[in-house]
Amino acid sequence: MKKQVLSALTIAALLATGATAAWAQNVAIVNGVAVPTSRVDALAQQVARSGRPVTPEMQGQLKEEVVAREIFMQEAQKRGLDATEDFKTQIELARQAILIRELFGDFQKKNPVTEEEIKAEYDKFSAANSGKEFKARHILVETEDQAKAIIAKLKKGGKFEDIAKKESKDPGSGAKGGDLDWSNPGGYVKEFSEALMALTKGKTTETPVKTQFGYHVIRLDDTRDAQLPKFEDVKPQIAQQLQQQKISKYQEELRAKAKVE
Repeated sequence: MKKQVLSALTIAALLATGATAAWAQNVAIVNGVAVPTSRVDALAQQVARSGRPVTPEMQGQLKEEVVAREIFMQEAQKRGLDATEDFKTQIELARQAILIRELFGDFQKKNPVTEEEIKAEYDKFSAANSGKEFKARHILVETEDQAKAIIAKLKKGGKFEDIAKKESKDPGSGAKGGDLDWSNPGGYVKEFSEALMALTKGKTTETPVKTQFGYHVIRLDDTRDAQLPKFEDVKPQIAQQLQQQKISKYQEELRAKAKVE
């Protein structure tokens, strides 16, 4: 009798151990179907990839989400929605998107942007933007006669900022009295840049400057040595830009090698 009792207790203990192990592997049992904890882990990885921290509170929310998905999925399967052609097409498109994402993720891991590449790009940027920066204002109009009339008003004591607000066709700077802020002259079209660099501080162009945008009246307010951002401040943006360039080049190489008929 004692042996029978011990055997029963042993079996009960084993069953309890098995149940505990099953619950450790599954987050829930929905209508008899086990929902593995690996689904929660996968969802947590997606959240982490997006840059959001996976807090204990969020872990609970992820578990609820996984269980809810299982409930809804079972209902959809009952209705045969997983057998439709539209569903199969969407599954295939999702499979392609995931596989492509993994391809470029693998490429990034094996072809990381190096510190030397980032520094070289920064040096190139610095060289192209070094020298002087100009703080200028301009008034843009459609015709040469309009520009000449504005120059005449300025010579009679008209205020540049007020005229710009009233008459400039440049919506960006016009509202600010023609202010173009600090900029490297290389960022402007050739005709504008040459006219700007020919001015001395406080002077306005004596004749209209024609560009592809219309006719400009330009005033130079000030100049200074170029204020370049520090390397560490722009390093993340440069790294991202270079990584995207590598991926774009890789995509082009794959397209070039592919035989498309």
